[in-house]
Amino acid sequence: MATQQPATRPANPRFSSGPCAKPPTFELSKLADAALGRSHRAAVGKAKLKDAIEGTREILGIPADYKIGIVPASDTGAVEMALWSLLGERKVEMLAWESFGSGWVTDVVKQLKIDAEVKTADYGQIVDLASINFANDVVFTWNGTTAGVRVPNGDWIADDRDGLTICDATSAAFAMDLPWDKLDVTTFSWQKVLGGEAAHGIIVLSPRAVARLESYTPAWPLPKIFRMTKGGKLIEGIFTGATINTPSMLAVEDYLFALDWARSVGGLEGLIARADANAKAVFDFCDANDWIANLAEDDATRSNTSVCLKFTDPRIQDGATFAKAVAKRLEAENIALDIGAYRDAPAGLRIWCGGTVETADVEAMLPWLAWAFEAEIEAQA
Repeated sequence: MATQQPATRPANPRFSSGPCAKPPTFELSKLADAALGRSHRAAVGKAKLKDAIEGTREILGIPADYKIGIVPASDTGAVEMALWSLLGERKVEMLAWESFGSGWVTDVVKQLKIDAEVKTADYGQIVDLASINFANDVVFTWNGTTAGVRVPNGDWIADDRDGLTICDATSAAFAMDLPWDKLDVTTFSWQKVLGGEAAHGIIVLSPRAVARLESYTPAWPLPKIFRMTKGGKLIEGIFTGATINTPSMLAVEDYLFALDWARSVGGLEGLIARADANAKAVFDFCDANDWIANLAEDDATRSNTSVCLKFTDPRIQDGATFAKAVAKRLEAENIALDIGAYRDAPAGLRIWCGGTVETADVEAMLPWLAWAFEAEIEAQA
């Protein structure tokens, strides 16, 4: 007999891991002050870009002597800019435990052909962080968006390191407490945790990273959109609002709105608390149901944003087909949109729990997940 559908529905069914749900108070009318049709190099455009940079610094607690730049091509562009501009001076350790980290390995080893030691872990696991040699440059993702696994903290990163740390923090920034003194290059995009519009990335450089840029020239040619120095000196304008190429002023206005919303919920501390509450609702659901589990094997490395789940019921005959069918049922009922596992990840679901998602919506969605599971088990039988 089919399980009865729950009575309560999420007010917002958007649980995509990127672009993510807009802040709960978002309305298009909130972007009416966007500098549309104006040059980003005009005073009004520069002012808004500078506000975006300094708002990022304020909420994330980025030190005053760190440089923050808005760059093309989302987080991917920001990471590529770092890899192509900074690596090659010394050996590199590449750490990967999910698809995006594996992509950075491909770029460094096969495209740039840099001497690299590659350390990988299966989905749901993380590499041995105690084995890292910080005489080398180290490249890693803070939070594996497609695996739901994150580094537990920054304690494993040496204070007296000789190499640089290059951190892809795109699903971590604004939801996790990043130790800036441990990170030399940090990248993210505002379309993740703050639900901003896509296509723009942010790169954050420590003084050590700036020193490397000004003292080292890579052996390969650099495309224009990767160049952060001219004549051996940092192009300061990039980090004050004079972007490398033309940004969308509508997307910038949307980010400024998201930053204001972040302030209204208590800044970084409030954002972390919201993500933690959302993730806990999912974790508790997994603890209460023996047919589903967190993909992350160690509780200390579970993500509080991109929560990845796997079905564990022995009655399931084809895991990928089953997971897709469950996600399809939830989408058809307008309960949960875009929650299928990433294409390269193990079969399962991925539920975004960042701060723009309301905990009440997560709690309303989970009984429907149980309904979809039971309905699909019955259909399979």
